[in-house]
Amino acid sequence: MSASLEHSDNDLVIDVEGLTKSFGNRKVVNNVDMQVGRGEIYGFLGPNGSGKTTTIRLLCGLLTPDAGHGTCLGYDILTQSSSIKLEVGYMTQKFSLYEDLSIRENLDFIARIYEIPDREKAVKETLEKLNLTARANQLAGTLSGGWKQRLALASCIMHKPKLLLLDEPTAGVDPKARREFWDEIHDLADDGLTVLVSTHYMDEAERCHKICYLAYGQLLARGTADEVIASSNLQTWTVTGPSQKRIHQLARDLKGRHGVDIVAPFGAILHVSGKHGATLDRAIAPFRNDPSLQWQKDKPTLEDVFILMMNQSQDNFQ
Repeated sequence: MSASLEHSDNDLVIDVEGLTKSFGNRKVVNNVDMQVGRGEIYGFLGPNGSGKTTTIRLLCGLLTPDAGHGTCLGYDILTQSSSIKLEVGYMTQKFSLYEDLSIRENLDFIARIYEIPDREKAVKETLEKLNLTARANQLAGTLSGGWKQRLALASCIMHKPKLLLLDEPTAGVDPKARREFWDEIHDLADDGLTVLVSTHYMDEAERCHKICYLAYGQLLARGTADEVIASSNLQTWTVTGPSQKRIHQLARDLKGRHGVDIVAPFGAILHVSGKHGATLDRAIAPFRNDPSLQWQKDKPTLEDVFILMMNQSQDNFQ
């Protein structure tokens, strides 16, 4: 695993070791260590069923680990979970507010739950902060995915949490709304809010200050995006050709060859990657004699590394 910048203990919002959680005979989170500094945006990557959501719930006190220890926001995750919950904003995958209430009514309801003083002022400020004022009286059920996401975020930050947990918050949202959402997240982090976010989008992962990769309960890599790419030791070639048919044929010819760990088409370009440069070069040598193909050594992308880790991981359902 790659190492990132070290934090002093006072700067750590999350500091846990050995987190483990099983459901039945299936170990969903297996001996996970994690340190997250104040004001960081920390991304969780991994396939479906990899333990991302369970890890988030262990950190914020919604689940109790079978083993492991540590603190979140300075509170013991085993004995002070109720205190953690009061200082956390948690945005779930599924929109969970009342669709038959307006935006304003939903936020007023959240303010009542948290017993926020001067609710009217708090709602007004939150509407303005998330640019929801013009739609304040619109029913939540009539909002598009992007506006629902904005409302959900507003409801999570009303009580001024110190830690924001986002579980695949932009699934099904258009690219413009996703970008605007991430601009909001960076503004919040600049104000000192710490953010944990799980995502399948590589462009979102690259916008995180640090990332970790979870696969079927195991934490396989962590650090900045550049550190995770470098620690993979992956070598990548990009190939273009005269036609999609030729590239498709090349992909079939390369799959399974010794030294070729990934063959992935990206539109009209084929990414061919391997963990051992010399072995990869020998594997592709016969195909580089084809004058119709243009080969270029390239830097692996985070998605290349993501695919490699998925291919190497063993599903813990099996």
